Amino acid sequence: MTYTTAFKQKPDGGSLRPSNFKKGPQSPDYYGTIHINMKDLTNVKIEDGCHVVKLSGWKKTDKNGKTYLSLAVDRFIPKEGGGIRQEHQSQDEEDPF
Repeated sequence: MTYTTAFKQKPDGGSLRPSNFKKGPQSPDYYGTIHINMKDLTNVKIEDGCHVVKLSGWKKTDKNGKTYLSLAVDRFIPKEGGGIRQEHQSQDEEDPF
């Protein structure tokens, strides 16, 4: 199968792939990115001056049979009455990395 358009990551999605270039024990086992839409992110927790963003991950297999983790930002939406409901932004498209 040949792809004619470049893959464009959805907002609030990303992936981690196994690293094939470990140079030593401190090198990462996985690498990747996540695209976060900070404009619409609500109820972000701040601890020690850092924004804490909760992530979810799904183990998937790419078109070449390699396993990777698909990532998504968990968005917290306040429920009426003070409870919290989680809304997962799952990744259904395959990341071509």
